[in-house]
Amino acid sequence: MLSPAIAPLRLKVMPSGALAWLVPGLLLVAWWTGSALGWISSQTLPPPARVGVTLVQLLTTASGWAQIGISLQRVFGGFVIGAGLGLVLGLAMGLSRVVRELLYPSFRVLASIPLLGWLPLLMLFLGIGETLKLVLIAKAALVPVTLNTARGIAEVPRSQREVAQLYGFSPLQLLLRVLLPAALPSIWAGLRYGLTSCWLVLVLVELLAASEGLGYLMSNGQQLMQMDVLLAAVIIVGAIGYGLDRLLEAIERHLLRWRREAFA
Repeated sequence: MLSPAIAPLRLKVMPSGALAWLVPGLLLVAWWTGSALGWISSQTLPPPARVGVTLVQLLTTASGWAQIGISLQRVFGGFVIGAGLGLVLGLAMGLSRVVRELLYPSFRVLASIPLLGWLPLLMLFLGIGETLKLVLIAKAALVPVTLNTARGIAEVPRSQREVAQLYGFSPLQLLLRVLLPAALPSIWAGLRYGLTSCWLVLVLVELLAASEGLGYLMSNGQQLMQMDVLLAAVIIVGAIGYGLDRLLEAIERHLLRWRREAFA
């Protein structure tokens, strides 16, 4: 039996981040083995090599990048709309107690309705075109950005506001030089979560009603039993979602580096 001190020592020998690849690697080996030995039907789950070839084809052709571009355009369009409205609403609720008491309860009720609950009603008013997709994606960003912005502004210590008043800051200076910097971690957390939610909602709305985009590729692949296309699209969706989150994490580290330096 290994002593408790030996096991951590062995883990330290592995390169940093190697453990994160252990589970995907084992799943890939199991997939490859099952396909090679005929345990898995190629109609249900194509071999990894076939999915890899389809993935390369999607990433090396103009039509593949066109589908990716359409999905990214929808995500960023909806995110800009939802996050913009969320920042305005969150600032209003964070700065004004009256606005917060007026809007916050209704906003929480509306925000608690799941996406699929909104879908039938919105389809009646907006149809199934691009407007519906933008509204649903924007809603995914609106809720976390609004709540995190309002909470971040409201939780700024009163002492910081009083010091700003002693220095004779105008309301605009108070907002730009005190409240927004102090609330930035909470606001950025809302933006990061909002963009991730937009990407998840995008796949859903494209699966339900779209004739182009990554979600459409997945839906069309499933209907035509082109499982290699479906799986390649799933890999692209996962890779882009992960990449967006890591990009926002890197920007967050840069924007909030002053906090680490202050507490170092």
